Amino acid sequence: MATEKKQSVLNGAMMLMFGVILVKVIGVLFKMPLTDMLGATGRGYFSSAYELYTPIFAISMAGLPVAVSKMVAENVALNRFRDARMVFRVSQRIFTVVGLAGTLVLLTAAFPYTRFVASSGSLPAVLCVAPSVFFCCYMSAYRGYYEGLRNMTPTAISQVIEALGKLVIGLALVKLIISIGEGQYADGMLASGNVSATVFGKTVVSQTEANSVILPWAAAGAVLGVTVGSILSNLFLIINYKRKGDGFERVQLVNSPKPAASDDIAKNMIKIAVPMVVSALVLNVTNLIDTSTVQARLMTALETDFDTVMKMHGDAFNAAVANSRLDLTNLPEVRSYLWGSYSMALDFRSLVSTITIQLGVSALPALAAAWAVKDKTSTKSTIETVIRVSMLIALPAGIGMAALAQPILTILYGRGESADAISVVTPILVAYGLATPIMAISTPTNNMLQAIGRTDIPVKSVIVGAVFKIACNFILVGNPKINIYGAVVGTVVFYLVIVAFNLISLLRISKVKVHWLSVFGKPFICALLCGVTAFAANGLLTRLFPADTTQSILNMGTVSAIISVILAVAVYAISLLLIKGIAREDVLVLPKGEKIAKTLEKYGLLG
Repeated sequence: MATEKKQSVLNGAMMLMFGVILVKVIGVLFKMPLTDMLGATGRGYFSSAYELYTPIFAISMAGLPVAVSKMVAENVALNRFRDARMVFRVSQRIFTVVGLAGTLVLLTAAFPYTRFVASSGSLPAVLCVAPSVFFCCYMSAYRGYYEGLRNMTPTAISQVIEALGKLVIGLALVKLIISIGEGQYADGMLASGNVSATVFGKTVVSQTEANSVILPWAAAGAVLGVTVGSILSNLFLIINYKRKGDGFERVQLVNSPKPAASDDIAKNMIKIAVPMVVSALVLNVTNLIDTSTVQARLMTALETDFDTVMKMHGDAFNAAVANSRLDLTNLPEVRSYLWGSYSMALDFRSLVSTITIQLGVSALPALAAAWAVKDKTSTKSTIETVIRVSMLIALPAGIGMAALAQPILTILYGRGESADAISVVTPILVAYGLATPIMAISTPTNNMLQAIGRTDIPVKSVIVGAVFKIACNFILVGNPKINIYGAVVGTVVFYLVIVAFNLISLLRISKVKVHWLSVFGKPFICALLCGVTAFAANGLLTRLFPADTTQSILNMGTVSAIISVILAVAVYAISLLLIKGIAREDVLVLPKGEKIAKTLEKYGLLG
């Protein structure tokens, strides 16, 4: 039976988390050599293409995969298997149209964007990434369908294939294009007696001019790897569906009622998706306003009372001046320095959220199914599981990040050109670490509200949160005594408003009463012990074995941090077991989980 093949919320989430972790690792393996090969200029072309691609992709994809997952889960729960298949067929048609529209918008915007906003060298990269909007949209019909059937494996595998395609094809194309271009330059200069050469159809007279021709096409090769990865991912999902299908048996389809008309299904799908598209638009507009208001108000703070700002960040400023990386008489340059320092911390802000988002994706079809058949027990269990496991992951990770903020930044940036900014970035990373549990639960609460049919609430919460965020930017960032740290406050308030709004609404509508001691209290106590252990262990080890930050990344500072993390994880796990903070279902998702659970139950260590 199809229902026997369903994954539990945690099993599905674990599969997605494993896929996401692999994708992140592959992403690092892609970006490090990519930056080495392209350099800052070529990487700029690559990034500029992504800056245009990302919002168009986000808006094109917003809502529809969630709508498909929700509708399929509800129909399966009501034994309307033919309706579930009809949802899939309709979604393929809608995604094809949306994907083509997104690709056309990106192609149309490419020329004015690269002429008036980004460098003209970004044009080949933008053109090469445009088709991936279509392929990503089309594959989302398959992903949404399988997620609705509570089978997260195809989604996870397709994500890894997509990332591997980007890694292998992208890097290979970059290396090939650079090699061909440099070969044409060398051969041309040799043939002309060091006067000129023709590289990719253009005449150049120096290596600098040759690079200006080669790098845009090399960046395009890297981006083309993204498109090829999306094509390969599509092929996997199509072949997988043809080979394995959806698991519905003939008797289920025969006994299923006649499906609704495709037009009615399409209208319902769009009705569910529209609020999420609006939410994505609000979020993208908010990010644009956020970037502009923070930088504008930073300039106000600097112009109002530069001495106060200097007093706060004097060590960093003086070190940057000593290294000829900052001119204190140039206020726009000082503003860029503070904004760049803030951006360094943004790399860590969504690390944990990327993991917990998968809980929301996995929970959505399970909760939608339970809600459709009015199964109060499963509804309560799903909501509690998502919140509890999110806290089990986010609390120790966030508090640990805050405790080890300076060592982490020193390991990553202590030897580079950004080393002097560590004193500015550390308080930002501490704040984001402490706010991690709030940020980690934001998207899962969105998903759960969408599952119970209240797609309007996440839109309202984002709008209210955006107003608070922009107000905080205007009031706090413009204050010389707070300056860049006001942007952190604004972001934390943004997520606090969203989570409070969402969570209160979710529990009120679902009539679920959460056992807060189990869900939040116990993990919080253990996470505090984890953070204290990490901070104390790292402090002791660095005193005993001082690190030489002039050496490579593999120095005693790195070793001390790694040992501190291992000790902190051990303390967290042991303390959770001692206060019975782990439930049986949390253990069952682990390899040999049944055996581990029986052993822990024998000693009374499970809650």
